[in-house]
Amino acid sequence: MAAKKRPRRRGEVVEAPTSDADSPVGPASAGSCGHLGRTESAADAARGDQRCGFVALIGAPNVGKSTLINALVGTKVAIVSHKAQTTRSLLRGIAIVGCSQLILVDTPGVFAPKRRLDRAMVASAWAGAHEADIVALILDAKRGIDQETTSVLDKLVEIRRPKILGVNKIDAVDKPLLLRIVDRANRCARFAATFMVSALKGDGVADVKQWMARHVPAGPWHYPDDQITDAPLRHLAAEITRENLYSQLHQELPYRSTVETDQWQERPDGSVRIEQTIYVERESQRKIVLGKAGQTIKAIGAQARREIAEIVEAPVHLFLFVKVDESWEDDRERYRAIGLEFPKD
Repeated sequence: MAAKKRPRRRGEVVEAPTSDADSPVGPASAGSCGHLGRTESAADAARGDQRCGFVALIGAPNVGKSTLINALVGTKVAIVSHKAQTTRSLLRGIAIVGCSQLILVDTPGVFAPKRRLDRAMVASAWAGAHEADIVALILDAKRGIDQETTSVLDKLVEIRRPKILGVNKIDAVDKPLLLRIVDRANRCARFAATFMVSALKGDGVADVKQWMARHVPAGPWHYPDDQITDAPLRHLAAEITRENLYSQLHQELPYRSTVETDQWQERPDGSVRIEQTIYVERESQRKIVLGKAGQTIKAIGAQARREIAEIVEAPVHLFLFVKVDESWEDDRERYRAIGLEFPKD
């Protein structure tokens, strides 16, 4: 199925190259060097006006990193859930500001790991921070600087990269408390800039984006200007289903579950047939996911199908299966498939 372009509307994915399910997706191009009608001239290219860099968002679980990534990109590229440690591997969203390309790295939340998957996620988060051009520490204003955030701040000092501080959910606390949080954080680590944001409402997001655009290194773009993430469609589809799984069963279903895309078939009529498996650790969890007379799995599938169809811009036939696999967290291939290093015992 050939990719297509159409005029972009705010927050909308408008191009999804689906001739290969492993292709990334992106919105319609806004010009070869930015948005708002600005395009790169030959003289601009000759002067090397382009800038491009990796910005890693790091912080404790559930501080709003994924929501901020989506706000910075301008459309949804990262799944969001109330459940802690939803982000499991490095996900890159791509935003354009003038002649700057920002590669925004959504890292797993940093916490005290207990299990193998936890250790892999935390290691991935710090690896993303060490490899980035800029590191953005995101704090939750409602939580303030708790024990988890203090641990992150202590280790952040070791990273020799420019660092900025983003205090999120500012609409939930009073200004005096915000100022105390900012003061304490800046005494713990040296930040080049501090921003007050509400990622959900979009407040302050433009200021963060402009600062990043000015401070990423000069150099050519790494991705085409119509690409918004480097995640393959198969991966995005699995993440969308996992998000809806958590949304439906936030209280009932434990964190230990995963979703894999098993088959992706583009049909002659232009539709896409997708088969996915939800893996849980116990039979009791499988029954929870299925629900009475299969109603829960049907609701998960219906919402996931609508969201996947928006990304691929084609009718989607989604088939979900639920299997019990007590040892899925110990499968090396699964770690590799989601971009995690398999930790040693």
